Amino acid sequence: MKNLNEKVVLVTGASKGLGASIAKCVANNGARVALNYLKDHSKAAQVVSEIEKKGGMVKSYAYDITEETAVIKMVEGIERDFGEIDVIVNNATGPQHMIKLENQIWDDYLGQLDFFVKAPLLLLKANLDKMKQRRAGRIINIGSEVVELGSKEFGHYVAAKGAMLALTRSWATELGPFGITCNLVAPGWIPVERHLGTSEEDYNLYKANLPLGHQGSPDDIGQVVAFLASESSKFITGQKIAVNGGKTFL
Repeated sequence: MKNLNEKVVLVTGASKGLGASIAKCVANNGARVALNYLKDHSKAAQVVSEIEKKGGMVKSYAYDITEETAVIKMVEGIERDFGEIDVIVNNATGPQHMIKLENQIWDDYLGQLDFFVKAPLLLLKANLDKMKQRRAGRIINIGSEVVELGSKEFGHYVAAKGAMLALTRSWATELGPFGITCNLVAPGWIPVERHLGTSEEDYNLYKANLPLGHQGSPDDIGQVVAFLASESSKFITGQKIAVNGGKTFL
């Protein structure tokens, strides 16, 4: 069932990993996909090709979403190509290096906040007036289970993902009267390209603590995002939905 009815869905950081799967999934559900990425032109082109081969509607936009002028230009381009944006999926992320606490510096935290607080804010502000006028819109943030797990040597990343959860709830409260929902999807460890080279021992250790006994796939995240983007989720806002096989229950 094409339950997104040609809604315009912007997915950031969508040239690979979870973002690519989210883009493909919402396209399969009938969305017109604005695929944002920064540098990897070949991978972005591959995702676009895969969507188009299945009859999907997609265009790619190479912009740095942590820069205000770039966000404004991108949104203008999307509106020219597809019309006003209905759904924003904040998925883009930067490097996720683990750093011992004694070696962490403030710039490590700022670097993560750029992706998980600044970029979502810039994208929302570039679309907010029109969403309010239509009294409709979906903001879907991609968080992480690390906020509950408190992963060590990861304070910069955990803190920024925690901030993303907090702004999700605040925005939901403020935007609800305008018919705009804001929710967060918190994936567990979903193996993607950047996990190549991970040892079997590490995979097994993680899976040993999962009630379902296995790790998920990127499509598991995409399906939840597609649901939150649809009218079926119209009475859901301010929520964190953990998609992690039962690793956490919050």
